[in-house]
Amino acid sequence: MTLPKHVRLVEVGPRDGLQNEKQPISVADKVRLVDDLSVAGLQYIEVGSFVSPKWVPQMAGSAEVFAQIRQKPGVTYAALTPNLKGLEAAIEAGVSEVAVFGAASEAFSQKNINCSIEESLARFVPLMAAARENGIQVRGYVSCVLGCPYEGEVDPKRVAHVARELFAMGCYEVSLGDTIGTGTPGKTRQLFETVAREVPRDKLAGHFHDTYGQALANIYASLLEGICTFDSSVAGLGGCPYAKGASGNVASEDVLYMLDGLGIQTGIDLDALVTAGQRISGVLGRPNGSRVARARLSAQ
Repeated sequence: MTLPKHVRLVEVGPRDGLQNEKQPISVADKVRLVDDLSVAGLQYIEVGSFVSPKWVPQMAGSAEVFAQIRQKPGVTYAALTPNLKGLEAAIEAGVSEVAVFGAASEAFSQKNINCSIEESLARFVPLMAAARENGIQVRGYVSCVLGCPYEGEVDPKRVAHVARELFAMGCYEVSLGDTIGTGTPGKTRQLFETVAREVPRDKLAGHFHDTYGQALANIYASLLEGICTFDSSVAGLGGCPYAKGASGNVASEDVLYMLDGLGIQTGIDLDALVTAGQRISGVLGRPNGSRVARARLSAQ
């Protein structure tokens, strides 16, 4: 299969990245990050999450962030909403697109959101209805598609079932997440081949963690399967607070560098993206997790 000419990057750093930082992060710093990402040319930015601060303290203040960011025309500024209450808060904040998440692993679902896979899907029904009534698009996530910290290997057919259910209930796109980063290119291709029998390829996205150093290889394997949308996190911020050892979303800068090298268009300025990642890394007092950023900055 030929490679796609254009790829859409879904920037999850402000949400999936920052939610795992230990120190408090000000609303102003979150706003600056989102604005930096807008300037870099990202067309889709996951800004925050409307979830109880008791469970994810770093996502407190998401409404204030949405109120203060400089929204560029044509850019989607989205939020994660795990339930109807979260959706209602997002609507009040003027959010135009939200995301929901399920899991392909029964054990992960129980430990993450305290219910079974089927129960989690049932909870989304009223949320989807309310989103439709308010003209809000919903994107779906499936966790643990290539491995689970509690169950090990995950059957691609189980992933296909969850993805099909999310798509059928109204998610316009379903992102398949390698939550613990154990996937390899062959298994990635097999996964998309299986899921694509239930959900069209142009409605699927990839979300790869780099825990085992396989994220870029898995993204390339996904490109060969005709997948054109990928989630990534500036400066490699984040992971999953509920998955032990899952440290590190793939860095947006590293994905962009690879795509640029393949001649695939994204509309994103790599230099501006490196600047955004370096600035937030400085705020957090942590090394930049992007190899491309570190290489370019050291060469200056």
